[in-house]
Amino acid sequence: MTKRQKIDVALPEELLNSFVKALVPEIRAFYDSDEGKTYFEKWLAKHP
Repeated sequence: MTKRQKIDVALPEELLNSFVKALVPEIRAFYDSDEGKTYFEKWLAKHP
């Protein structure tokens, strides 16, 4: 296994906030769907 070099990158807070604002509704929609609920139930069974 090769060891990867760690690279530190500083991202502007505005960029991170806009990314989160775009991503959170998609995550919520997934977990509100039947597929997402099934996935979460399986995950909970493996991670009590």
